Amino acid sequence: MGTVPAVYHALLTRRYLTSKVMPLLASLAVVLCTAMVLITWSVMGGFLNNLTQAGRSLIGDVRIAWPNVGFAHYDELIGMLEADPSVEAAAPIIETFGMLTLLENRTEGVLIRGIDGGSFSRVTDYPGTLWWRPLDEPMPKDGGGDDLRLADENRLLLQRIYEDGLRLRELDPVTGRPESAIVLGVEVGGWNVRTDWGGYYPRVQHLATPEGGSELMNKFMPGSGELSLLVVPIDSQGRPLEPQTAKLPVANEFESGLYDIDRQTVLMDLPALQKMLRMHAAKRVVRGQEGAGSAFEGFFDGEGEVAPAQTVEDPARVTSVIVRMADPDGDLLAFRDRCHEIYAEFAVAHAGEVPSGSVIGIETWEDANRMMIEAVKKETGLVLMIFTFISFTAVFLVFAIFWAMISEKTKDIGILRALGASRLGVAWVWLRYGLAIGVVGSVLGGVLAWAIVTNINEIHEGIYTTGKWLGTHLAGREWNWYIWDPKVYVFKEIPHKIEPWKAAIVLVGGLVSCLVGALWPAARAARMHPVKALRFE
Repeated sequence: MGTVPAVYHALLTRRYLTSKVMPLLASLAVVLCTAMVLITWSVMGGFLNNLTQAGRSLIGDVRIAWPNVGFAHYDELIGMLEADPSVEAAAPIIETFGMLTLLENRTEGVLIRGIDGGSFSRVTDYPGTLWWRPLDEPMPKDGGGDDLRLADENRLLLQRIYEDGLRLRELDPVTGRPESAIVLGVEVGGWNVRTDWGGYYPRVQHLATPEGGSELMNKFMPGSGELSLLVVPIDSQGRPLEPQTAKLPVANEFESGLYDIDRQTVLMDLPALQKMLRMHAAKRVVRGQEGAGSAFEGFFDGEGEVAPAQTVEDPARVTSVIVRMADPDGDLLAFRDRCHEIYAEFAVAHAGEVPSGSVIGIETWEDANRMMIEAVKKETGLVLMIFTFISFTAVFLVFAIFWAMISEKTKDIGILRALGASRLGVAWVWLRYGLAIGVVGSVLGGVLAWAIVTNINEIHEGIYTTGKWLGTHLAGREWNWYIWDPKVYVFKEIPHKIEPWKAAIVLVGGLVSCLVGALWPAARAARMHPVKALRFE
């Protein structure tokens, strides 16, 4: 007899689940609600994850910065940092703003980063961001193998351009000597056309002529292009000096995946930028003490007397040192504190020459972009709260369907009670029924969410292509159904990441919603009197 309740529970649950349309509608509601919440959470979570990881790939884990003026003796600081076991590598950089003159004599403001290719590559994923390099396998979406980087005839050229980009140098065609070069963001200047599969190919340019017309130019910038760059130096006291201009060849182009960075960032050889900004090592003549020795006889003071002078060596300066953590999964805040301790020792050793440890800026990528990251977190929480509230419709739908079914099955409930079924046993029939609907709906919703999230960019491209085709054939013009425009959003593709713990929370939430919706109707069924239920018309 102990197995009888389990038998009638299973038989009734299966019969009700497979013979009625209304429960299938409740299950469909759970599918849609579960998929909606999980897709939203995965896209918003992927956006936040990509934002954090992109920061680490571009500036490392921690940045020690003294903007504009910069600080000296950075080589010694890097040595102290790399001697610590928690540090994988450190690299000097200069960040400044400048003006880039494009081929059509159009000038744009850009962010210029002076880097040392070798050390910068150890701290960041710089080699992986260089776009023009030979490939052995096509990109995931390049089903036709149309990428120019796959062609064997381009391999030698692309390998040379790739190596030039790593060094930020290019051989002078006249002298044969290596000269400083720049690496552009792949969106700078608009010289490249982005394909549907996510790659690029050089665009044919329409350049304005002095006569007011235009001419076509088909020029591959890396290896043949040359651009003018203007910067404004600042002395050690923060005063602007005479602007400096240099004409530099384009060694390569990089793609970080962040549109804003790829659109307005130029990388440059660190020593060359130091020289343009007058942040390189140089000698300076100052008033000195008698007997100190000098390169000149002296300066005239205010009373007509000759004051002794001496030559002082000004060390080279950078605006930042970026640091990479040895343990990628370690405590980032603890690592930042350790970098602060090392810098404090460095500042004491060079007191009066570098900023003190109490004023220097030492921050993680998350610290530097705290406002954006917190805004994304709050937006994610708000959107999830709204969609979760909307998902409560599944609770009310299950409640309404079960309430109607119990009214319809009143005689069946009376028969069960007359045959000896307990109140708890009757209630469990309907709770088990709700649980079955929740299991089916949650599992199918999770599968639907996984299918959409993992193919979300392909779906997006399909919507865009369909819009173009329909618009051309129905309206005579293309319909722009391009939802995720990289010029509007940070990333060029829709970010996504399904995390198991998030999926588990959403699936359990679907089950709970069905149980909550079935709870009151189940209690109503359990309270029915068997005689009244049998006489129900």
